[in-house]
Amino acid sequence: MLRGRTCWGCLLLFALIITGCRHNPMRVLMQGTMGMTGDMAMNGAMNMSGDLGMDGSITTSLKTDNRASRLARVVVREGAGNTIAIVDIDGLLLNRNMGGLGSMGENPVALFREKLTTIEADPSVRGVVLRINSPGGGVTASDIMNRDLVDFRRRRDIPIVACLMDVGAGGGYLLASTADRIIAHPTTLVGGLGVILNSYNLQETMAQFNVIARPIKAGDKIDAASPTRPLEPDEFVMLEGLANRFHQRLQEQIRGARPRLVSADSLFDGRVVAGEEALAAGLVDRLGYLDDAIAEATKLAGADADAGATVVMLRRDNDRAYTPFDVTPNVPLQSALLPLNIPGLDRSQLPTFLYCWQPETSLAAAAGG
Repeated sequence: MLRGRTCWGCLLLFALIITGCRHNPMRVLMQGTMGMTGDMAMNGAMNMSGDLGMDGSITTSLKTDNRASRLARVVVREGAGNTIAIVDIDGLLLNRNMGGLGSMGENPVALFREKLTTIEADPSVRGVVLRINSPGGGVTASDIMNRDLVDFRRRRDIPIVACLMDVGAGGGYLLASTADRIIAHPTTLVGGLGVILNSYNLQETMAQFNVIARPIKAGDKIDAASPTRPLEPDEFVMLEGLANRFHQRLQEQIRGARPRLVSADSLFDGRVVAGEEALAAGLVDRLGYLDDAIAEATKLAGADADAGATVVMLRRDNDRAYTPFDVTPNVPLQSALLPLNIPGLDRSQLPTFLYCWQPETSLAAAAGG
């Protein structure tokens, strides 16, 4: 009896294939292998008369992360008022793909540009909330993202409110400073307004394993800050001069965007402060939460905050994050696979000057330090 049902099932499947090919392309997903060995026996008689014809095409498709869809609106809160878009900025900001185990592998700089471009083309969006949870990132990556945000504000005159979550430091704070309002949680760590270049001397460590560096080079300073040899005094001065130049640019950008900022130089020594101290120093405008930031953006957009705004986020079709607090997985390979990092060993990732509050070496390794 089971064999008879199996045969009729095979015939039905075969008929569906023929019908699908004749009228519409049919997607077929096959996993593993299909093989037939030995004799094939069927109980009873099966007769087929006439010609068997197939036309059309069979289309196969393979869905992978690197062929994800373009960004699309995902409603995370229904409302009767204006539409407010949340732009989430999470983690380390580097101008490279953040590939890792279970990671979306997005480039934070490219993703930020794509989100702004999508919002710019959507006239229904009347305000933006930058939900920032980042210690910062590369000097150039942060600068590019800030420039994109400034250009977006010029082309699309809508209010922008920044909401700082756990951390809003370095390049993350630079982005927040461009907003019309900055809201921080009482426990948010704010600041980290300094510059760092991670440099390590692993010469003795390598010698313990009989590894001796023999670089062939033209240009005496071409390997400055290499972990295979000590940093010479004049090289230190050279790199420190670059860090000071980038630091000066950071100060000018933030002071220009935040004229209410207290002029104390101590704010730019790289320290982080809690929300209340950040409020007193003028780094943020008020203390609150994400809902307060959404209400503030709704109010600045000229709508009644009590009406309740429709809140949307921008997601790809393979992104599981569908709430205002959910984070798209986007972590560096080193952090995902190797919980223990040895900074400086991976020279395939060049050292990067960072606007970044950096309390742990995993960020240094992720940045290619």
